[in-house]
Amino acid sequence: MWVNNEGAKSASESVDVVLVGGGIVSATLAAMIQRVHPEWKLSVYERLDAVAKESSNGWNNAGTGHAALCELNYTPEMPDGSVDITKAIGIHAQFMTTKTFWGSLVREGALREPSTFINNTPHMSFVKGDANQKFLRERHRLLSAHPFFHDMEHSEDYGQIEQWSPLLIEGRPAGEKIAATYAPSGTDVDFGAVTRQLFTDFTARGGSLELEHDVTDISRNSDGTWNVAVKNLRDGAAKTVRTKLVLVGAGGYTLKLLRKAGVPEVKGYGLFPVSGTFLSTENTALTSKHNTKVYGKAAEGAPPMSMPHLDARIIDGQRTALFGPFAGLVPKFLKEGSVLDLFASLRGDNLLPIATAGLDNLGLTKVLAQDLIANQAKRIEALRDFAPTAKSEDWKLFVAGQRAQIIKPASGTKGTLQFGTEVISSANGSIAGVLGASPGASTAVPIALDILRTSFKDEWSTWENELRSVMPTLGTDMKAEPEKALELEAEADVTLGLPKRV
Repeated sequence: MWVNNEGAKSASESVDVVLVGGGIVSATLAAMIQRVHPEWKLSVYERLDAVAKESSNGWNNAGTGHAALCELNYTPEMPDGSVDITKAIGIHAQFMTTKTFWGSLVREGALREPSTFINNTPHMSFVKGDANQKFLRERHRLLSAHPFFHDMEHSEDYGQIEQWSPLLIEGRPAGEKIAATYAPSGTDVDFGAVTRQLFTDFTARGGSLELEHDVTDISRNSDGTWNVAVKNLRDGAAKTVRTKLVLVGAGGYTLKLLRKAGVPEVKGYGLFPVSGTFLSTENTALTSKHNTKVYGKAAEGAPPMSMPHLDARIIDGQRTALFGPFAGLVPKFLKEGSVLDLFASLRGDNLLPIATAGLDNLGLTKVLAQDLIANQAKRIEALRDFAPTAKSEDWKLFVAGQRAQIIKPASGTKGTLQFGTEVISSANGSIAGVLGASPGASTAVPIALDILRTSFKDEWSTWENELRSVMPTLGTDMKAEPEKALELEAEADVTLGLPKRV
């Protein structure tokens, strides 16, 4: 046990680590910690009645194993017309790390039959117009020259694109300027299934998972430990749990808890909530023809989160297809949050950063305005850019997850809107949290590793050696050693039931 009684306020119980939130980040962190210190007491607190009900839930995200195969925002076109693939290489390496960890957990039985959570689903990029054709050609030329993307194909031919994804071509007028890339090694992931299976293993190993328990406050003791105030939402009972380490993976409520803990590193930070809606269909006449994830290009000036995509999905074993996202403006930071979340998050130190970030992101404002007034006919019109024969009666609208995008303080009083994830920790690493959204769940393993490196600086060299048995990529610079990375990925793919890359 780490914790001791010296200098600590009274507490109902003491544990080694408290994890806040029942999503994939907490589940991944808990899995890693249990494998290096199985004797430690770990407690997870989730305010809802089940784990994986927010962003990790299969219906609350697009289920893309983000590997930069199809997402055009990871390969931006520069002012001089060149294409920068640096970020794509990094994102791909991160998902390779995630897959190798999952493969190890399948081999040891912690994760079940791989098809219950990951399935091969080719990834495509699809664009229209002369300028976008030129961009996609250059993107493909650069990516396919890198070992990570060596099997990516490119075409501007109707017949070839129809073989890859029939819905893209059926009913499309002849002569349109179109282009597509096809990455056969893409995946669809049910992150909710991964999360639930990880927590089943967590409790089987002696971990404590308390549902309908809300963390209401976090305060520091004079001896450096933390008191975590927890409320049982079933009966209203309250308790205080003392721990030396707090890891917060509470989605949009992470910033609030880090502020309550007095973490100075979050000064000036704010959040901007965006809800997402999708069209979905389970019509087998459509889903049987669509086995790819097809990503388009965001409109000029629009943020990457507005990138349209038509996704083949398998959620809880059910094959479906989704199209979206259509943005909505709901002032909640969680899907099961409060409409007062945004207002309650305002502070003297983040008002100006939030205001300036809003002024600097008028493209997002425009997208929100357009999507808010869009009716079913407008949404089907957008879908027909991808599936020209789409019929309104086949597609229904559903509300997906709630995202809280980071507004980060910049120079002076300015703020910048961030569209990724960020780990924030205290100076000594005794409390850490994850803010932001995409690529989110796909990078849960690299995120967890970043947190552990920060929170366990002194122990990390020992931990790294012990974790290598379940994470063979540790010690390998994936970007600098791509051939070695591909070997490790190939081993994981065999275990995960994914096809061999050729």
